[in-house]
Amino acid sequence: MEKTVDSFIDNEPEDIRVMLGQLRDIIRSVVPPGTEEVISYQAPCYKYEGMLVGFNVNKNGISFITMNPKMLSAYADELKGYKYSGSTIHITPKQEMPVTLLEKLIRQRVMENSERAALKETIKT
Repeated sequence: MEKTVDSFIDNEPEDIRVMLGQLRDIIRSVVPPGTEEVISYQAPCYKYEGMLVGFNVNKNGISFITMNPKMLSAYADELKGYKYSGSTIHITPKQEMPVTLLEKLIRQRVMENSERAALKETIKT
């Protein structure tokens, strides 16, 4: 069982390592300071005001996980050509990484988590 994101990535074949590294860089470039990088459910995940996004490996490539099962249906047009289901986008080594879309999804998740955290704070007071 992997304990760090680095060891998770290092255990994959070269083409998958490259994709995972690129995805990790995209995530890290968008998440706010203070976001925690963890291994949860045997996958790299990012926590900011709760679980934010994550990624994993699948038999055909990699998966980007939004942690919001209702989110991706609103992006059907932008996801043409990619397999996706629930909260997960599947990307094969032959596909181009959808950088702009991933950045948009991560920003939306940050906003969702921030709003939920602010609402919890309001309820407490």
